[in-house]
Amino acid sequence: MEGYILDWANLLLRWLHVITAIAWIGSSFYFVWLDNSLTRPIDTGLKDKGVDGELWAVHGGGFYNPQKYLTAPKSLPENLHWFYWESYSTWMSGFALLVVLYLFNASTFLIDKNVYDMSPGAAVGFAVTYLIVGWVVYDAICRIFGKSDKTVGMLVAVYVAVAAFAACHIFSGRAAFLLTGAMIATIMSANVLFWIIPGQRKVVAALKAGQPVDPIHGKHAKQRSVHNTYFTLPVLFAMLSNHYSMTYAAKNNWLVLIMVMLAGVLIRQFFILKHKGKINFAWPTAGVACLGLVAFMIAPQPQPQPQPQPRPQVAKGADGDAAATAVSFVKVQEIMNTRCVQCHAEQPKMMPTAAKGIKLDSADSIKSHAQLIYQQAVQQKTMPLGNATQITDDERALLGQWFEGGAKTTN
Repeated sequence: MEGYILDWANLLLRWLHVITAIAWIGSSFYFVWLDNSLTRPIDTGLKDKGVDGELWAVHGGGFYNPQKYLTAPKSLPENLHWFYWESYSTWMSGFALLVVLYLFNASTFLIDKNVYDMSPGAAVGFAVTYLIVGWVVYDAICRIFGKSDKTVGMLVAVYVAVAAFAACHIFSGRAAFLLTGAMIATIMSANVLFWIIPGQRKVVAALKAGQPVDPIHGKHAKQRSVHNTYFTLPVLFAMLSNHYSMTYAAKNNWLVLIMVMLAGVLIRQFFILKHKGKINFAWPTAGVACLGLVAFMIAPQPQPQPQPQPRPQVAKGADGDAAATAVSFVKVQEIMNTRCVQCHAEQPKMMPTAAKGIKLDSADSIKSHAQLIYQQAVQQKTMPLGNATQITDDERALLGQWFEGGAKTTN
């Protein structure tokens, strides 16, 4: 029952996280586009009111005319909408999902003993520290070097690359990618919480009090907002990568993560410039080149399959030729009992209930999940998670031969 409840918590939190993330990224993209698409007003009356830019748009059968003021209108409206709930709810739902899925199951999801052997408590401590340090270092860079956008951008890029490298040498590949995305998302949300919204509140308070507005608040908010928009595509990749083991399970997975995030930044740069009327295909070309290089780097190399011992017998096909390599099902069951039932059994040792409801402790259940076993353990090599039970390449090859030979349970 505990596993069933956790699955529901996982589903609902993931659903909520996706919904709020769409709202946050959607509003962020819209305002970046809007800010870069405004034109100087022709109407002198608008100029006299302090309008610095406007845009006419049509959507859903209606016409819209958003306007941007140099500072603010002479009198602030009572219904002033603040854009912050999207950010906060995205981060909170994402952190809750991280806790439920990864921190509560640190030994399974955070730790890969082939990368770094540590206790579950240490893994949780490292993960939380990784998020906090990410914000502290980023904020320090912005505070110290904030007068130069280029210097800040270069230093932040270097730090993210170093952090990605460190994560991939501490956590399992899957967790490293996710935590790097979570670190960047934490920076984004903290920008809103500690800089953008407080700065806007100070501006509004000064206007209401009839006092001059300090332009530094707008400069800080603008800088952090620009950083956030460049962060979005790298974060989205990091969050989606856990479905694609070819990326996080690659030999130099830290380099894969850095290059794909760089591709996201380059592609985002193209669209930001495009909003300003500057079309430069060098940016997306460079981004696609990065992706192509990654695809080449992690492409599977044809290698001879290691042969399990003793040498299996050959089964004859209908045409009399060798149709498939017959593997004793007893050996398949031995692998399941040694490497898989710790998580996939009626009463697993490493989890409160069978992971994902999949049980591999009987011949019938192994047969019914043969396709999944082949995909996860042989082709993608994502199971066991973090190779916690130390399955060997020979054992993976034997499972592959068993499946390709018809996944029989009678021999």
